[in-house]
Amino acid sequence: MIPPVVAGVDGSAESLAAAEWAGREAVRRGCALRLVHARNWHPHQEQTGGEPVSAVQRHLARRVLRQAEEHVHGACPGVRLDDEQVEGPATQALLRAAERADLLVLGSRGLSGFTGFLVGSVALGVVAKATRPVVLVRAGEEAGDERLPDADGNASTRTGYRDVVLGLDLGDPCDEVIEFGFEAARLRDARLRVVHAWQAPSPLSLGPGEIGLIEDARRGDEWQGFLSAVLQLWRDKYPEVEVVESVLEGKASSALIRAASGASLLVVGHRVTERPVLARTGPVTHAAIHHVDCPVAVVPHA
Repeated sequence: MIPPVVAGVDGSAESLAAAEWAGREAVRRGCALRLVHARNWHPHQEQTGGEPVSAVQRHLARRVLRQAEEHVHGACPGVRLDDEQVEGPATQALLRAAERADLLVLGSRGLSGFTGFLVGSVALGVVAKATRPVVLVRAGEEAGDERLPDADGNASTRTGYRDVVLGLDLGDPCDEVIEFGFEAARLRDARLRVVHAWQAPSPLSLGPGEIGLIEDARRGDEWQGFLSAVLQLWRDKYPEVEVVESVLEGKASSALIRAASGASLLVVGHRVTERPVLARTGPVTHAAIHHVDCPVAVVPHA
């Protein structure tokens, strides 16, 4: 049995957008959608109005879940749907829910201008520690946003999907991240654009005994050949997926932000340590989830 797609909901506009995106993804994957609301319940809280706080919170949670269910059913009437109330703290509760999921979907609040996106401490904590893929969806994300515009330039839900963009670190090309990107493109019948960014080594970055023998004009070609070799196995496994390889000079975070403009989904990796002391993401993943305006899938790997 395929595990469900799980969406965390809290009644906010961004969580409703995440739930709707999760519903579409569940339909694409042929699995169920589970809505999860985490109650930050503490057993020693005082009673309010003669009624235990836990009962009040259960009632509020039921209302949040009902609102999300109605929203998802309105947008994805064919999705198989159930829900669950879990006790917090929210980060730990969502991490437990993610362990039983195909992937976990959370919302992030979009900000105007070039200031990026606000990703709360709960979402950041989940992304940093989750052992399953986590997708962050901005407030206002709609079905038409992940598809190409129609002939008149208007948003449409009947056109093909925009590109899936996969950010790939050729210094550590992880199978889990690559497979997620190819599978996401296959599910959407979308083109997969694989992006690797490189920077010329400086004297300080060269290791003992290493010499920068390749001039800049050839270094890009070397990376291009390496990228093609890494992807060949996956091209053979997914022959139906059209792949575009992009090797760009510059900072990886800047290259990915540019590449993801107009994409349906950005896929990046995140290395999970056995005992993370702090809930941190790497600089490239951190930049992506704060500044990319399409949904971002963060795929953990060892």
